[in-house]
Amino acid sequence: MDYIFSDKVSGMKPSAIREIFKSLTDKSIISFAAGNPSPLSFPVEQMHAVADRIFAEEAASAFQYGITEGYPRLREQIAHRLKTKFGIGTDNDETIITTGGQQGIDLTAKVLCNEGDTVICENPSFIGALNAFRSYNTELVGVDLEPDGMSIESLENALKTHPRTKLIYVIPTFQNPAGITTSYAKRKAILELAEKYGVIILEDNPYGELRFAGEDVPTIKSLDKNGTVVYCSSFSKIMSAGMRVGFLCGPKEIIQKVVVVKQVNDVHTNQFFQMLASHFIEEYGLDGHIKKICELYRHKCSLMLSELDKNLAGKAVFTRPEGGLFIWLTVKGGDGDDIARRAIANKVAVVTGSSFNPVQGGHSDSVRLNYSTPSDEQIVEGVKRLSQIF
Repeated sequence: MDYIFSDKVSGMKPSAIREIFKSLTDKSIISFAAGNPSPLSFPVEQMHAVADRIFAEEAASAFQYGITEGYPRLREQIAHRLKTKFGIGTDNDETIITTGGQQGIDLTAKVLCNEGDTVICENPSFIGALNAFRSYNTELVGVDLEPDGMSIESLENALKTHPRTKLIYVIPTFQNPAGITTSYAKRKAILELAEKYGVIILEDNPYGELRFAGEDVPTIKSLDKNGTVVYCSSFSKIMSAGMRVGFLCGPKEIIQKVVVVKQVNDVHTNQFFQMLASHFIEEYGLDGHIKKICELYRHKCSLMLSELDKNLAGKAVFTRPEGGLFIWLTVKGGDGDDIARRAIANKVAVVTGSSFNPVQGGHSDSVRLNYSTPSDEQIVEGVKRLSQIF
């Protein structure tokens, strides 16, 4: 039988990153491909203790339906943390718990974008977001990244030439995949342009708390006084990726629509894991735990950069992130797809930069490396193997 797929999905391709995972059953392959947090970052003992108390004292609540907006205490904790730590939240903002940050991106696009509308994003950008936007038959327009964020001149040109733009999607802090951080001046400029052209900004910030060098830069949402920014984040990188607990904070009118479409999507985010996150915050706090993660990633990033300097100096250039999980390696005039193929043949997995191109099939001379997941020994050996393909 011939199967005819909907227009919304017929042109979609599987995530290259998820496809790479299938090849990693070969234990001889060293993976720099994942976007996973380090297993060493999981607060296993504390979570075990919290889970035991939930099972003993609140099992009925943990295994029952919850409200779509999210576990009330967790919503309160998130709103308080956003306000006190990041200056995020006005009287017109609301918070909803989502099933990971990915769902937050998808639901925002669902409530704001019609088929044929334009979404402007960084080039390169997060493949999960790009596929979410593609699933609604939007037109993706990439704005090239500079060392301090997207080109403001190119952004305004894109806004002028694409009057049906509904969203500007940005990952301003420790960007995935490039690892760079957008400057304060450019954050202000992006917000000013969004207000000028009447476009919503979707600010994705799952890595923002993983800073191990440099100074914090205010979020775009903290600068927003007119309800222009929807802020998306997650506990995936600071607590547990497998819990799938994320959140959106944005104007009430938008969040209320997100609530409706989430009811259709999954009714509510996993109640037990929401309670687990809430009780962990209540009993142990996040700041001390996050500090330990940042020290871990400071070491791993420094080690990978040192090995890259030692083995690839003069052969490639690479970003030097101040936090997050990723390094963006570029060979000027090269072919990222070819680098990735040669790398996997040499038993090291990287992600080709073309996977993050808003234009499917677009060229990239870069690959993404991850330093959070591999061990120190794997980082040293993996960079050595990578250098051999040059």
